[in-house]
Parts: sequence; structure tokens; C-alpha cells
Amino acid sequence: MSLTTAIADAPATKMAGKYLTFRLAQESYGVDVLKVREIIRLQNITPVPRTPDYVKGVINLRGKIVPVIDLRKKFDLEVIESADLNCIVVVQVPGSSGSIILLGLIVDAVEEVANINATDIEPPPDFGTQLDTEFILGMAKTKAGVKTLLNIEKVIAVQVLENLEKA
Repeated sequence: MSLTTAIADAPATKMAGKYLTFRLAQESYGVDVLKVREIIRLQNITPVPRTPDYVKGVINLRGKIVPVIDLRKKFDLEVIESADLNCIVVVQVPGSSGSIILLGLIVDAVEEVANINATDIEPPPDFGTQLDTEFILGMAKTKAGVKTLLNIEKVIAVQVLENLEKA
């Protein structure tokens, strides 16, 4: 293997691993399984005033207030009525002060934990300078199709989460 090939493969090698995959609309996404705390049923969400429209509100998860994000709204997908398979994937992201912030993501359905090899991951497509793809780690090629691997820290601004925790 040449040095050029090794350098080009380095980012994908770092991304290889286990991902919790889930559905939104007809698309499949993945989050690093080490970032996932738990998966819970959809429950009553308390709205928080003056938050972005994709922030559904907060839930009480065993005494801890957890902000909940509607990923359909965040990704500008059609909003649908809740269904039986909808659930909240609770992930942990680092806060600006080094603390861990719990965040709930409303998804259509959880699929599986997939082991994705570096050879199956490609960088996000280049859509030009007008589209922000910073939240996409890469695109994973699997037998079931293409899965978008998300950089969960970039999906939502940490400042919004920290403000919700103080509310």
C-alpha cells in the first residue's frame, strides 16, 4: 500500500466500527454505538418555549431532564404522526465545559447495530459550497443500501442543549 493510499484511508479507518442504525422517512442513518446510552419508547414530551422548532422539548429520564430533538424536523423531512415503531434514541454528547449532555433523538424506527468496515465507508458527497454536510461522517455501503453516518455532535448545537438543561 502506498503512503498516499494509507493517508486517504485514514479517516475511514477512524470511522469503522459499530453503529446503531435507524430509519427516518425512507432513509437509513447510523450513530456510533458508543454514543448511544439507551433506546426508549416515545413518551410525553414537555415543550420548552422559545426553542428552535426541531426541539420537541424535554423528558424526565429517571430524574434527569433530557432535551428531545425531532430529527425529521432537523433534517427538513416531512413531519408525520407518531407510529408504533417511533422511539427515542438517547445519546451522549460532550458539552462545552467537558460535561456529558444526554440528548433524545426521535426516530421512525431502530434497525440494528451494524459493524461497518473502513472499506465500506466513503466521504460525504460534495454538493458544492451551498450545502452544509459537516454533520455527516461518511456514507456506509451495506447489503441493505447506503446508510448516512452522523456526527451527532454536529447535528445539534451544543449551546442549544446547554440552555435547555438550565431551563
